[in-house]
Amino acid sequence: MAEGTLPDGFSLKPESMLCFDIYATHHAIGQVYQPLLSELGLTYPQYLVMVVLWERDAVTVGELCARLDLASSTLTPLIKRLESQGMLSRKRDAADERKVRVLLTEAGRQLQGRAEHVPACVAQAFGLSTREFWELHEMLGKIRRSMKASAKPEMA
Repeated sequence: MAEGTLPDGFSLKPESMLCFDIYATHHAIGQVYQPLLSELGLTYPQYLVMVVLWERDAVTVGELCARLDLASSTLTPLIKRLESQGMLSRKRDAADERKVRVLLTEAGRQLQGRAEHVPACVAQAFGLSTREFWELHEMLGKIRRSMKASAKPEMA
């Protein structure tokens, strides 16, 4: 195939672009999450931080960055906002002062009970069988790992 030509079946129309499907789906998922998280006073990225902390409290900022695949420059404002809302606190690690640990407050722990319905509501909105849901989950993980491996180092 000559450079600059598209393979059969591909075109520069949004309807034929897998990336557009993913983008538009991301937007639609956000529309499902928004009212659910609004009731909790959280944005989606803040919700992800809380989900990690509900699973394991007192993680370092570096651990949160790695777990959520976010840069510290993105994560730090989220943490500060959640701290100002009284959901968490930050403390220097006693063993290594260079590290900052993020800890749930009592209000942050209590929020978990109010958030327990969110995953089921979102999963139901997908309109998939349980098998289809988990197959899609696995497929998206595979795509994400492949895309990250294919990205130029300066973009990863």
